[in-house]
Amino acid sequence: MLSTSRGRALACAATTLALVGAVLPPVAAAAGQDGPSDRDGLSRFYRQQVRWSACPDPAIPADLQCGRVTVPVDYARPDGPTLDVALARYRATGPSRGSVVLNFGGPGGPGILQLAAAGDDFMGLTEGYDVVTFDPRGVGTTSPVTCGGSTARALEAADSGARAADPRAALEELRGAADACARRSGPLLSRIGTVDAARDLDVMRQALGDARLNYLGFSYGTRLGAVYAARFPRRVGRFALDGVDTLTDSLAEQGRAAAQGQQTALDDFLKWCTEDVACAFGQDTRTAREYVQELVRSLDDAPVPTGFGDDLSGQDLVGAIGQALYSKELWPSLSRALAALVEDGDPRAVMGFTAGGVGVPFVPPVRGGAAGAFVPAVRGGTDTPRVPPAGEPAAPSAGASLVPPAGAVPAAAGDAPADGGVVAQEDVPYDNLPAALMAVNCADDPDRPSADRIVRDLGRLRAEYEEASPVFGRYRLAQVLMCYGRPAGTDYIRERVRDVDSARMLLVGTRGDPATPYRWTVETAGRLGPSAVVLDNRGEGHTGYASSECVHRKVDDFLLYGSLPPDGSSCGPAE
Repeated sequence: MLSTSRGRALACAATTLALVGAVLPPVAAAAGQDGPSDRDGLSRFYRQQVRWSACPDPAIPADLQCGRVTVPVDYARPDGPTLDVALARYRATGPSRGSVVLNFGGPGGPGILQLAAAGDDFMGLTEGYDVVTFDPRGVGTTSPVTCGGSTARALEAADSGARAADPRAALEELRGAADACARRSGPLLSRIGTVDAARDLDVMRQALGDARLNYLGFSYGTRLGAVYAARFPRRVGRFALDGVDTLTDSLAEQGRAAAQGQQTALDDFLKWCTEDVACAFGQDTRTAREYVQELVRSLDDAPVPTGFGDDLSGQDLVGAIGQALYSKELWPSLSRALAALVEDGDPRAVMGFTAGGVGVPFVPPVRGGAAGAFVPAVRGGTDTPRVPPAGEPAAPSAGASLVPPAGAVPAAAGDAPADGGVVAQEDVPYDNLPAALMAVNCADDPDRPSADRIVRDLGRLRAEYEEASPVFGRYRLAQVLMCYGRPAGTDYIRERVRDVDSARMLLVGTRGDPATPYRWTVETAGRLGPSAVVLDNRGEGHTGYASSECVHRKVDDFLLYGSLPPDGSSCGPAE
């Protein structure tokens, strides 16, 4: 899911894109029908075993272990450059039947920090599994992509295009920003999409020692799971997909659906807010809705100084409100933050939801947890991006490490590769999340309309988005432009992820989900075919596992014991 914002200054310390040229020894391996073979040159990657050890980051819990697995940058060139995918796990507390792999969404969300922060919600799964997550290629500590200052440049240009003050000039800015991203991130940028990430998952599965992949994916993670199931149907174990993504909608259609979903969530929030005399927008829902629209317009015309070297615009406010609407548990905090802004002119609490002006991964809220419990400066976090001190040197430009250093020693068969490719948490570029989010979504989308087509359609699209949401329409329309200037993506997801002949999978859709509308769950289930079983969560918020005891129980029962609920069964809002 592509989320954009006006983008406050993202001063980034660019880090080396450490792609490792380590040579893995060729070894013979028997291949299943959808597994590797000597002929495709991939069998050597499937003979790895993960070596687990203490995680190097002292902020990560001591009982969370870290490891890595090597994959080719380009699966069509298995003898070419490689990279290390960073993994983390909580070990099973009892007899283990293998691993269950988690993906928290995004795209662009680092799995390791999120599991470190929200591990308590998944401890029930350790009764039968090692609970494993990973930073996908290009994300977090796994060879993080970066666009440097062009991330903010792209976000500003996309918003400018959505306003249509000068759409052709905005498109040229986007093309220049895309070129800068390619220079900064190097060859990995063209191989960062979900199809390649799904192939990484299969290498992980084998390195973890599992004949089949057991998997729990949220939001974008459901897209990744669906692609894996289409590519490796015989390797599918127990799959649960929560907050189901679309496999067919274009980015333009996705943005419109997201705007409509967020408007519905905002209306629900305002109805709740106006029942309290402390609501900053009064006690009438219709008046409150008009008040919010006027507040956004006034801040776009005259942004409020924040004291952090940047101003809070109306589009920044829209982004902040959108993040808070992902979980009903955040509504009281949002209400207080808006009251501080409206009544006292204090934007600091609102800024806690802005995620530094970038889109954030769509992750499940921590049940009973506080806002921002997953990752600082991600959803609801209170930290702001660090600005490098004056004179701090930039890291070497990306892409320079594709050639293995002289004298590099090949890894032994069955070993994790020599150190390289995984960077320290403190070296992850500050724009990695939005840079990876844009890169993955663009790699997964085959549509690249011309400048003439975009300019011709922009008026119609603006009207449609405005109708979908007078508050979120412009904010979401910007995403239609974000891939301009980048190579066309794959059509694999739209064309080939269908009628999957795999073990049965559990798909959870939430009726009040502002990010992945319930209809996507139904449509994706239809695409996947008889293997898909739908659980209807009649609640609010994005995803159901962490907010609904009923969903949590049914997902765990399926993953641990293979107990599937009947197709079309439901969880009530109070369950």
